[in-house]
Amino acid sequence: MPSSPNRSTVSTATSPFARPRWFDRAIRRMQLAEPVAQTGTATFGFRQMPAHEKPRAVMRHFDRVAPRYDLMNNLLSFGIQLVWKRVAVGEMGLRPGDQALDLCGGTADLALLAARKTGGSGRAVVCDLNRSMMAGGVAKVKRAGLSDRIAFVQGDAEQIPFLDGTFDAAMVGFGIRNLTHLEDGFREMHRVLKPGGIMMCLEFSKPVNPLFRWLYDFYSFTVMPFLGEVLVGNREGYRCLPETIRLFSLPEELSGALEDVGFTAVRYRRLTNGIAAVHTAIRP
Repeated sequence: MPSSPNRSTVSTATSPFARPRWFDRAIRRMQLAEPVAQTGTATFGFRQMPAHEKPRAVMRHFDRVAPRYDLMNNLLSFGIQLVWKRVAVGEMGLRPGDQALDLCGGTADLALLAARKTGGSGRAVVCDLNRSMMAGGVAKVKRAGLSDRIAFVQGDAEQIPFLDGTFDAAMVGFGIRNLTHLEDGFREMHRVLKPGGIMMCLEFSKPVNPLFRWLYDFYSFTVMPFLGEVLVGNREGYRCLPETIRLFSLPEELSGALEDVGFTAVRYRRLTNGIAAVHTAIRP
């Protein structure tokens, strides 16, 4: 894509994003709210753009992938993403009657798991900016017979449309790295939680074993884009996914961000050699 005054694709030899790789801490820090505010520049994958344009870029991306989002997630992860989500929701210790927020909840996988734990007296709310993604979630919830327990609200994760102290639990699965100002999303989750409420963040991360990491890189940048092109005609969308992961904070760095916005009892658990990590924290 040719560069322009408003948006560019970073692909030159002088760019730190010139080739697919795992980046150092200084580059990962560029994705956090303070550097974004200072520079006025954000990234989505390896594309750099004015920060105010990122929400539209993310919206366009998910509009394209929404029709086959669940199918491709299951196919590309060999189904293991469903296991990760069950583990992550299990880490929250939800109880009957709890009110749970599924932020960037899209197709409602986490909300469905939560609703089964909070029971008929509880409630899960999916909040997502993208209507196309939520349309898939509405259909799934209806098929599961849980429409009376799960609600859908279109809203911005950086300005959650709920009052302070509304929820017992707030969760986000594979969505926080797409925000323009990541810490603002965490601050909003902190705000809408009741004192003592639990936050959970499930995100991709860096595999621990070097050989496994090499295989994962080959799969991510070769096989995934090929399958995206063959199955849904969207090679670029499935190349963007691993790019966002390589730029994202490692678990210990994300834990620090959670502590900085006021969470306590912050901990994380690596899953499948570190391909994913589940973080939990408490609003004091």
